[in-house]
Amino acid sequence: MSQKKVISGSNIPQSHLPFSPGIIAGDYLFVSGQASVDDQGNIVKDTFAGECRRSFDNLKRIVEAAGASLADAVQVRNYVGRQEDLAEFNAIYREYFSAPYPARTTLIGCLGDLLKFEVDIVVYTGKK
Repeated sequence: MSQKKVISGSNIPQSHLPFSPGIIAGDYLFVSGQASVDDQGNIVKDTFAGECRRSFDNLKRIVEAAGASLADAVQVRNYVGRQEDLAEFNAIYREYFSAPYPARTTLIGCLGDLLKFEVDIVVYTGKK
């Protein structure tokens, strides 16, 4: 049986949906998709930049609660609602990640009307 540890705490955005914000399994942290939500899990509508930064900030809080940092990321998956926001997304992405960049996937046009951006991440938590 594998050992899994759920990342939780008062600084972690809550959700009404059936998922854990983050799970450590072995030397890796897997963080569920994070969007522009408040601490109670309610969607916060904003500009693309506002939603993108709020999503990354929520992601960062979970990663830090696991004792890691965004610099430990090995894979980031991004979901951008509109092609027109791609350049702005890339600029904001550089505010949170730097070289050597993690492996990355970016899907465009997959969110419908509810969100402008969502992100999930895999972080190496093992020995440095």
